[in-house]
Amino acid sequence: MQDLNNGGGGGGGGGEVYQIRKLELSDKDKGFIELLKQLTVCDSVSDKDFQGRFQELARLGDDHLICVIEDSRSGKIVATGSVFIERKFIRNCGKVGHVEDVVVDSMARGSQLGKKVVEFLTNHASSMGCYKVILDCSEDNIPFYEKCGFKKKEVQMVKYFT
Repeated sequence: MQDLNNGGGGGGGGGEVYQIRKLELSDKDKGFIELLKQLTVCDSVSDKDFQGRFQELARLGDDHLICVIEDSRSGKIVATGSVFIERKFIRNCGKVGHVEDVVVDSMARGSQLGKKVVEFLTNHASSMGCYKVILDCSEDNIPFYEKCGFKKKEVQMVKYFT
């Protein structure tokens, strides 16, 4: 677990109220699913389904990491993101980190928490020996990810199955 200072430059400073760490089973009760609903379509998840998925991901070890930032004042999860490691044959059997599902609670935006999440995830990918980290984002989020050291490259395509 890492403590984060509240804010980055300029605004009223505060103690170390934000803690970044790996997802825990108890985070469902701290607003984790509600936070994901601020990002995209996310139906309600039963406790049983949450526990099952949590255990499934835990078996993947460090190849799939979900981090959260908890606000110690409220006990709520205010930011999250994930990275999974793809093992390839190219680049001498290299590895690529895929960053997904980065979201900061609407009431906590502007506190550099998104940047902290992205740094945490990219540092994890680097420590796992990845030669690059990639992500998909909306056009509106390009400036944010550029501030995190990413650059726009190529085109994203998608095919949904319903």
